[in-house]
Amino acid sequence: MLKEALKGILTPEENDELIAAFDQIGSIIIVRIPDSLLPKKRIIGKALLDRVKIARSVFYQASPVSGDHRTRNLEIIAGCDDTKTEYKESGCRFLVDVQNAFFSPRLSTERGRIAGLVCDEETMVNMFAGVGMFSIMAAKQKKCTVYSIDINKTANSLCEHNISINRLAGKVIPMHGDAADIVRKRLVSKSDRTLMLLPERSDEFLNDAVTTTRDGGIIHYYSHIHADKKTDAGRLSEEHYLDVAPVRSEILGSRLVRAVGPRYYQTVVDVKISK
Repeated sequence: MLKEALKGILTPEENDELIAAFDQIGSIIIVRIPDSLLPKKRIIGKALLDRVKIARSVFYQASPVSGDHRTRNLEIIAGCDDTKTEYKESGCRFLVDVQNAFFSPRLSTERGRIAGLVCDEETMVNMFAGVGMFSIMAAKQKKCTVYSIDINKTANSLCEHNISINRLAGKVIPMHGDAADIVRKRLVSKSDRTLMLLPERSDEFLNDAVTTTRDGGIIHYYSHIHADKKTDAGRLSEEHYLDVAPVRSEILGSRLVRAVGPRYYQTVVDVKISK
């Protein structure tokens, strides 16, 4: 869509350099632009705003997601300078702030998968919950309890708001603070299922995931894996988990979640632990 919209505006060589993929989140579009095309970022933004009728803002992603709060720098290049929008998924509504709290539309398949695995009366600890999407989708149809933790105060506030605007069968309990501290002080052996959606730091928090998970409980361990073939990513992530696991673990399965770079993948390993 983007390349087609910019035909005749950019040169053929510039069009070839363009990154065609972009994220649409509610009424907001986020686009990545090569350095060589940054002088034309406002032309690119206007082309997207004109083409996507429901969009009211186009932002250029000026930095990757980083830091404890998992935020990124965004620069408005067309439309309204407001980083908040409403996003809908699987019958749920979410207020998100695309600059000040972590959110990715590219995890929708994984959110649906986890929600489908959760059972009635289960307790889940979501260690890095962001605005609460995994937590709320799990509690939408299942009579479960989810402890939804995030160190980012904005993310936690948005999670509280999102709980209030969705009708849930279960209960989501938002908790603001460092996941490791909260687990050690308040959630020891509380969890039947533990979600560790912080792939770049999963090894650092694995002991805490084990601490909060009951004997026989399940941990969803996310990581980033280099693999020459994407079909090898799941196997390599299983091998890595078993190398770092501090307890006996039964591998229930693994899958590639998404590509995050050339021969670089986000994966998840589902494990049942024995203490």
